[in-house]
Amino acid sequence: MLLAPAPWQEYELLDSGNGAKWERFGDYTLVRPETQAIWQPNLSEREWQRADAQFEKTRGSDDGPGIWKFRRSLPEQWAMHQNNLTFWVRLTPFRHTGVFPEHSAHWPWLAECLAGLHNPRTLVLFGYTGLTSLALAQMGAHVTHVDASKPAIRWAQENQAASGLSDWPIRWLVDDVGKFVAREIRRNNSYDLILLDPPVFGRGPQGEIWRLHERLPELLRQCAQLLGERPRGMLLSAYATNMSSLTLGNLMNEALRDHRGHVAAGELVLPEKDSSRVLPAALFASWTAKD
Repeated sequence: MLLAPAPWQEYELLDSGNGAKWERFGDYTLVRPETQAIWQPNLSEREWQRADAQFEKTRGSDDGPGIWKFRRSLPEQWAMHQNNLTFWVRLTPFRHTGVFPEHSAHWPWLAECLAGLHNPRTLVLFGYTGLTSLALAQMGAHVTHVDASKPAIRWAQENQAASGLSDWPIRWLVDDVGKFVAREIRRNNSYDLILLDPPVFGRGPQGEIWRLHERLPELLRQCAQLLGERPRGMLLSAYATNMSSLTLGNLMNEALRDHRGHVAAGELVLPEKDSSRVLPAALFASWTAKD
């Protein structure tokens, strides 16, 4: 299954190829590495040279820090808007901008999962800069957002303020996801909907090590224990991994074998402007409860 987001007014994938992608974020265009784009670009090199900034990897490092090279002066941050949300774009040393448009492809499904619930409890693990958490709050959910990075949580809170949602029910927690989930199980807490977006490798606030292949199966089983008596769904996405979406789907089926529902798995993709080509962006597996 290929799942693409609805068009954004302020984001476009302009082209891809030769190991890179050229994107527009609001008023500025950026070139970033993309290892899967091994085909030829549709646009000329001269067109690509019009990009405002380009990220270059440090020699010998595919996933480590790099540097941005600018063709014109860019602000330290600038605002973007989508679905009545306002959020900040920043150029980080790890090529990311804090904005992942592909995730919005799941927002209609999330709204369907939460339809008819009063103040549904949702849990977002590895939530980063919080756009989906803010979207969930707009859908009427009480959101618990967990991430190990203090800067990411501050960024998410700044997005919340920019969106005018500061008084909405979102708990922002800096914590190790594994430890947090274990505590929630001991507390007999439960959620109607759980989302996970884990990295391949990461560290918790106290230096805890996260490795996707080692920790994901157990974390999914623990999350299944946190689902309430009448849960609505669970969503897992993953980047930069050699896993298949079928692997994610199999893990989801295994973790939720005692729950009535349906698992779907596939890829999140970004369509290119003025082209029929789509760029693979992430893997996902979702579980939807049956009544």
